[in-house]
Amino acid sequence: MKYVASLLALFMLLPGQASAEGSTPLITDVQVTEEQQQYIDIARKIWQSLNRQTGEISLPNGVATLNVPETFYYLSPEDAKTVLVEAWGNPPESSGNTLGMLFPAGSTPFESNAWGVTIEYTEDGYVADDDADNIDYDEMLQQMQEGTHNESKARVEKGYQSIELIGWAAKPYYDSAEHKLHWAKEVRFGDVTPNTLNYNIRVLGRKGVLILNFIAGMDQKPVIDANIDTVLSLANFNEGQRYNDFNPDIDTVAGYGIGALVAGKVAAKTGLIAALILFLKKFGVYIAIGVVALLGKFFKRKKSQQAEV
Repeated sequence: MKYVASLLALFMLLPGQASAEGSTPLITDVQVTEEQQQYIDIARKIWQSLNRQTGEISLPNGVATLNVPETFYYLSPEDAKTVLVEAWGNPPESSGNTLGMLFPAGSTPFESNAWGVTIEYTEDGYVADDDADNIDYDEMLQQMQEGTHNESKARVEKGYQSIELIGWAAKPYYDSAEHKLHWAKEVRFGDVTPNTLNYNIRVLGRKGVLILNFIAGMDQKPVIDANIDTVLSLANFNEGQRYNDFNPDIDTVAGYGIGALVAGKVAAKTGLIAALILFLKKFGVYIAIGVVALLGKFFKRKKSQQAEV
């Protein structure tokens, strides 16, 4: 499945594949089912609609800026919602507060090993960090698992898959100099394998918290670990909105501390699913050998055409 999905992603990325009307290229010597063709058409349409951005990105709320290197690309809130809901099959309400998403360059959201970073912001006030060194994260994990169990019941009633918090994939760590907090959770959705990795970053500001969540598979943790420092460094509050700009005489103090950020008592999403198979199931499509043959012939034809130039 991963091999086929990667081929499909490359198929969409190749230039000149669609006609002036945006239709699918006609390859008459390979047969594909109507369902397979539907998937290819919808995936290509979504991919071509996404505006992939790099460089200095001012987030829609105006309090923070992303400096996106060439190794990533940024999607606007509208494009991020398209990926989360239409491509990854998440509930529409799960993407309502997003400020955008980050993806590694050279990849698409349609690959089976796709991973991304959602971006949100909550303005509940200045979060005091004086409790950071006094939190029992093992006890907190048990409480979070109970809460996730209750959330799972509500999801199932709405027709979505069950959710289970397995445990820490990386225990919480707070950088008191940069005022940045990060941790990782291992989550299971229904019978989807591998388990999902929710790697969470919180950047503390003067009036609120910037929320960045990695959405990936547990088998991708080494890749996420290799990219965590880059993502930590690219998100910063603007001057006047930084943690050290806090003025106790005029600014509001949040009614929670570091522990509540980790426990998820703020608007942190755990129900986002980065699993290509969900997108395939949405249309009743299971890519078969016919599509592999189709893509193989297409690539060979493109190489042949390039050799003749």
